[in-house]
Amino acid sequence: MAALLAAPAKADALPQEKWAGVIAAARAEQLLGALACRLSGIAVPERVGAILHDARDMAAESRRAALWEAEMARRVLAPLAVPVVLLKGTAFVAGGLAAGQGRMIGDLDVLVPRAALDDVERALLATGWEWAKPDAYDDVYYRRWMHELPPLLHRDRDRLIDVHHTILPPTARITPDADALLAGARPLGNGLSIPAPEDMVVHAAIHLLADGDLAGGLRNLWDIDRLLFEFGEEDGAFWSRLRARAALHQAVGVVARAVRLSHALFATAVPDDWRGLRAGDAWFRRRLLARDEWGRETRAATRAAFYIRSHWMRMPPPLLARHLAIKAWKRVAPARS
Repeated sequence: MAALLAAPAKADALPQEKWAGVIAAARAEQLLGALACRLSGIAVPERVGAILHDARDMAAESRRAALWEAEMARRVLAPLAVPVVLLKGTAFVAGGLAAGQGRMIGDLDVLVPRAALDDVERALLATGWEWAKPDAYDDVYYRRWMHELPPLLHRDRDRLIDVHHTILPPTARITPDADALLAGARPLGNGLSIPAPEDMVVHAAIHLLADGDLAGGLRNLWDIDRLLFEFGEEDGAFWSRLRARAALHQAVGVVARAVRLSHALFATAVPDDWRGLRAGDAWFRRRLLARDEWGRETRAATRAAFYIRSHWMRMPPPLLARHLAIKAWKRVAPARS
């Protein structure tokens, strides 16, 4: 699957019996729409072509729904006159970027100034959004330790919005500069903005490598490949700005590893000094490719190790132990009552 994303022309040589595994892996990684767009116009078996046609339709609908949800949030938040920056997949499609082609989009993620959180929260709650996690502990945990409000779900459209005030929990080991993200954002002309190109890459790298266990990580890595393809190809100075921006956000190592992995798995065109796998990269590659020919997750020990790592990176051990103990008790307590 990764090879076909990188070089769609290879589809002609793919044996018939391999297609089921490719489609299964693409579905599991939420990359079927992206693969379908990459293979558009390329001869594939008839049944595969029908699946890819449906995937392109689904991606187009996902794009439409994401842009409509962004517009609904814009209308509600416009009277507040605060910066609203679209993040992740919605930013890609709103900006007309290559990373948005075939991209499946779930939640609406936005970044607003921390000082505006209360006003933003009140505005959303007054216009149809409700708490998706009406739990007292989760509410306190999000507000005290997380980089976003508790998720909100619109009662009519059944769509989630995640309102961020930064892009990593304050307890994480690196601290991105939220003010710089807001200041560097590029206006779309409708009251919304998207991050600067370098900040998009930094955020995608952080989201992949510093904010989770890499589950479904190939989609995030493909985002990085497409961003680097678009911005790196058109602007020779992009790479030096990317280094500077990564340093500003305390994410030099994270961004460098993401670029190396993108080059290794998708043959992303990057300068020579960004290439060459380093110590530990093989484990990340192993985790990213942990699926079988049915799309099922494999390498349980590797996945468990990265799950532990994800928590270790997000909060100090005493806080982590307390949080996990409370969550475990909350699962057990209802069963006892």
